[in-house]
Amino acid sequence: MELHSLRPAKGATHKAKRIGRGEASGKGGTSTKGNKGGQSRAGYKSKMAFEGGQMPIQRRVPKRGFKNINRIEYKVINLGQIDHYAEKYSITEFTPQNLYINGLISQNDNIKILGVGEIKGKYAFKVNAVSEKAKAAIEAAGGSVEIVK
Repeated sequence: MELHSLRPAKGATHKAKRIGRGEASGKGGTSTKGNKGGQSRAGYKSKMAFEGGQMPIQRRVPKRGFKNINRIEYKVINLGQIDHYAEKYSITEFTPQNLYINGLISQNDNIKILGVGEIKGKYAFKVNAVSEKAKAAIEAAGGSVEIVK
């Protein structure tokens, strides 16, 4: 076997379709694009969400509600989770930096403590928001809450 005698396997290569090269090619005339209309012409580009003339889904489905651009999203931590996190990650001070380092929140997340569950340990919190019930439970357990912005 020599380099000059190497060939691809039979059927592995195909000749390119030579479109618009005369009637004898079998692909002349309309160049396989059908007759007339925008899609047969140069520069045609389909519109986004075009469904072949069928009513597009964004027009079939009715509009509902609205998106409040002033909404503040919080990463919620319930009182019932705090003892578990404190034990698992050995933290006594719940700050955005500590929670981020331990992979519980993302860099720019706002944190809110909610009063679902019970807290047993004495912990310090520096969070963006806290419910009244959660604040009362934390202070009753001997902890402290500081609101940071």
